[in-house]
Amino acid sequence: MIETAIISSYFNLIQILGDHEMRLLLRAIASSLVFFSLHAFAQGDAAAGQGKSAICAACHGVDGNSVVPNWPKLAGQHQEYLIRQTHLIKDGARPVPEMMGITPGLSDQDILDITAYFTAQKNSGGVADESKVVVGERIYRAGNAESGVPACMSCHGPAGEGNPLAGYPVVAGQHALYVANMLTRFRQGEHWGDDDHLSKIMNGSASELTNEEIEAVASYIQGLYRNTD
Repeated sequence: MIETAIISSYFNLIQILGDHEMRLLLRAIASSLVFFSLHAFAQGDAAAGQGKSAICAACHGVDGNSVVPNWPKLAGQHQEYLIRQTHLIKDGARPVPEMMGITPGLSDQDILDITAYFTAQKNSGGVADESKVVVGERIYRAGNAESGVPACMSCHGPAGEGNPLAGYPVVAGQHALYVANMLTRFRQGEHWGDDDHLSKIMNGSASELTNEEIEAVASYIQGLYRNTD
């Protein structure tokens, strides 16, 4: 069941979160149950989405594999996650200046179609910097017990595949520059509104990361390979 999968995913964090983060976690469980009950059967027309996605291509690439590392790859991302983020941007909760002139013109059906198209595409993958693999792998798979940084894989999976039922995105193959930028912003306290508890959980997860750890784990994530065959 969806509820069981969500709660099981969050259970991995219970022993590493403080009281404040724990309260956010419980609220996130409740909001996730509501959100994913609404979008569990999200569909959309990928063929129609291909044509509509032309407005996204300049930044995210024709097939969702952005060439410029400032912009995230969308190819192969969970549709539920893409829907959620698009609505956050459209509603003004997640500030993305480059999309301010785009999302207001998207209908709910447009969003379903475009996200269906990008979800159906294959992520082009990436390569990690060998000099950063040791530290990056340690943070991703074990975290840092001394500083209280949780393992990234506890939510995003051992291969970076994420968890669509719990709202955790695919991270495998994502641009290191984009990942490092987002982790830095989360560490600084950026979140996307009181109703988006998952971004607040990222605030807690990234709060004790050092610059070296951010660069290393971002590089490691870029080199992760998600088998979609």
